[in-house]
Amino acid sequence: MNRLTRFICAPVLLLGLLVGMGTGATAATGPAQTAQPPLLSPTPYMGWNTYFGLGGDFDENTIKGAAASLVNRGLKAAGYDIVWLDGGWQAPTSRNEQDDLVADPAKFPSGMQSLVNYIHSLGLRAGIYTDAGPWLPASCGLGSGGHYQHDADQFAAWGFDAVKVDFLCGIAADLDPKTAFTEFAAALRNNASHRPMIFNLCNPVTSPDWGDYPPEQQSTYSWSYAPKIAQSWRTYTDVGFQHSIKFSDVLRNYDKNAAHPEAAGPGHWNDPDYLGPELGMTTQEFRTQMTLWSVAAAPLIIGSDVRSLSQETVDILKDPDVVAINQDPAGVQATRVGPAGSTEVWVKRLADGGRAVVLLNRGDQARTILTTARDVGLRGDRFSLLDAWSNQRTETQGTIRAAVPAHGSALFRVEPASGRPGEPHVTLGEPRVTAVNGTTLTSGDGRTVVAAGDALRVEVQLFNDGTQPVDNVAVSLNAPAGWQVERQGKQAARLDGGRSATAVFSVAVSDAAEVGDVELSGSASYTVSDRTQRTLASASTVTAAPAPPQGSTVLSHHPWFIATSGWMTPTVDASVGGGSPISLKGVVYATGVGVASPSELGYYLGEQCSRLTGTVGLDDAVRNVGPEGATAGFTVVGDGALLFASGVLTRDDVANLDIDVSGVRVLSLLVDDGGDGGYNDRADWAELHADCA
Repeated sequence: MNRLTRFICAPVLLLGLLVGMGTGATAATGPAQTAQPPLLSPTPYMGWNTYFGLGGDFDENTIKGAAASLVNRGLKAAGYDIVWLDGGWQAPTSRNEQDDLVADPAKFPSGMQSLVNYIHSLGLRAGIYTDAGPWLPASCGLGSGGHYQHDADQFAAWGFDAVKVDFLCGIAADLDPKTAFTEFAAALRNNASHRPMIFNLCNPVTSPDWGDYPPEQQSTYSWSYAPKIAQSWRTYTDVGFQHSIKFSDVLRNYDKNAAHPEAAGPGHWNDPDYLGPELGMTTQEFRTQMTLWSVAAAPLIIGSDVRSLSQETVDILKDPDVVAINQDPAGVQATRVGPAGSTEVWVKRLADGGRAVVLLNRGDQARTILTTARDVGLRGDRFSLLDAWSNQRTETQGTIRAAVPAHGSALFRVEPASGRPGEPHVTLGEPRVTAVNGTTLTSGDGRTVVAAGDALRVEVQLFNDGTQPVDNVAVSLNAPAGWQVERQGKQAARLDGGRSATAVFSVAVSDAAEVGDVELSGSASYTVSDRTQRTLASASTVTAAPAPPQGSTVLSHHPWFIATSGWMTPTVDASVGGGSPISLKGVVYATGVGVASPSELGYYLGEQCSRLTGTVGLDDAVRNVGPEGATAGFTVVGDGALLFASGVLTRDDVANLDIDVSGVRVLSLLVDDGGDGGYNDRADWAELHADCA
C-alpha cells in the first residue's frame, strides 16, 4: 500500500447549505449597502460520512439506511443533518463521453439525483467527494483536475449541498494546494445552478508521514489561505484508518488543530477530522474526543457506521449541553491555559460571556485536575458550574476541579453566580497510593506497581469548593477481593466551604493477588443544606506485578506488567511488524523485544537484581521500508530514576547496556520517536539479561 492510499483524507465535507442559521447570517442592509448572501456554516456543520466506518463499501441502500438512522435515532434533531459520500461512489471509469462524472451503476442504479432527492425528503443535506488533482488511478479513486467548473456544475445540478475536495491526486501531480483549492472554490461559488455548497478543503499531506514536502504543500499550511475560500479545512493528516481510530491519534490531531485558533470563526472552521466512536477507542476515550471537538468549534462529522452504533454512543453524540458548546454562535476555538502535559486545561469563550472549560487527562492514570475562574478569564466571588455531561449544576468560590479518569475529560460551562448560594461543588479525588511497605512514593504520572504481600498507604481527598458546608460526610475505599482495607483515624462529619479533608486507609495486598491492573475505588456521601444526600465515586488503577526474576534471566522471556508499542504490539524475540529475527547492523540476536515508538516495557524486579545488559538500536527491517524515519531514543528508568539514555539513534547506530539495577523494584524500558515522528521506527531491545538473586 503506498503512502497516498494509506492516508486518504478521512473527513468528507458533507455539509449542506446552512442558510440564515445563527447570528451574522446576513449583512445589515441600508440605503448605501448591498445585501450579502447568507453565510454558509455560521456554526460548525454536523453530519455523517462514509469513510472510516464503511470505506468504499457502500451503495444507495446503505446511504438511505444511514440517512434514515440519523432521523430515527434523533441525530438529525440534534443537528447531524449532512449525509456525506466519501470516495467510492464513482464508477470504475469515472467519466463518460461528455466528461461527466459517473456514479457506479452497480452501486447507484437509481442515479445520484434520485439519491439526493431521497436525502432531501428526510430534511437532510447531501455531501459528495472528489479530488483537486487529475485522476491518477494508482494514486486516487477519482479527480477533478482540468474539470473544476464542469464538476462543480454537475454536483450542483445533482442537488448536493457540500463538497469535500481531497488532495491525493493533487500531491501526486505536484500541484500547489493554494492555487488548486482557490480555483476549485471559485468554481463552486460560480456553479451554473447558483446553488450554495459548503466547501471542505481536505489536504491531508503531512511530513514526515507522507514524505519530505515543503511547508506550503502540507495540511498545516492550509489555515493561511483557506478561511477566505472554504467553510472548513483539514489541519492535519487522517485521524485514523478505515475501521480503526486510536486515542493517541485523536490527541495528535487535536494538538495540530489547536495551532491556529485565530483562523476559525463563523463560516470558516479548523477541521481536525471525523468523530470515531466504536472504531477502537473506549467509550471514555470517545467522550473525550467529543469534548475536545466541541470546544475546538470543529465540524462534528460522525465517521463510524451510524446504523450500528450503541445507544450509549448515540446519547454521547446528542448530548444537548455538549453540542450547544460546539454550536455557540461566537465561534471561538478553545485555547490551552497553562502548560502542556499529561493533564491540561482548555478554555473556550462563549457568546454569553461565560466559559467552556475542559480538564483533560491525557495520561494512563486517574488524576484530580483543577484551575480557577480567574485563570480562565472570569471575575467575581461565586461561579456557577454546569457539568455538560451530567447536567449537574453546582457553585464554587472560584476553583474548577474534577477527578478525571485516565484518557478522560471533564467539561464545565462556567459563569458568574448571583442570588442565593447554590449547591456547593464537591469533588472526590482519586485514591492515591502514597507509600508501599513504609517507603513514600513520589507523586507523578506513572503507574503504581505493587506485589503480593505489600502494605499500602492510600489517601482519598474530598474537596468542598463551594461557599456552603456539607454535612454527614462519609468516605470509604474498596479494593479487590482478598485485599484487606482498614480505615486510619476518624472522619469529621462536616466539611466547610473552601476546605478539604483526607481519609487515610491501610491496604494489605493479597498473597494471591491476580497479576494485572486492578481498581481501587473511593466513594463518598454527604448532605447539602436541604438535607438531600449526594454520593460521589472515583477510582484509580494499580498494577499487581508478577514475581520477580530469579538467577540469570533472559528478560524478554520473563512476564512484563506493561507492554505498549506505537503500532501493532511488542514482539518477543522478533522484530515488530514482520516477525523476522532481531537484527541490528547485520548482527542477528536470538532474544529480545521488538517495538515501535513510542513504547514502554515494564518489569518488576522486586529489589532482587543487580545488573542489566543488552544492546539497543533500530532493526534492519527499516531498510526494507525506505530511507525515511527510523530514529529513536532508548531510556531505562528504575523506580523513577534515570539509569540510561541513548540519545537519538539512527538505523546505523547501536548502543550497549550495562546498568547497575541494585535495589530497583520497578524497571521501565522506554522508546521515543527521536523527535521526528514514529514513521518507520522499529526498535529492538536485544539480548536483555538480568542478573538476579
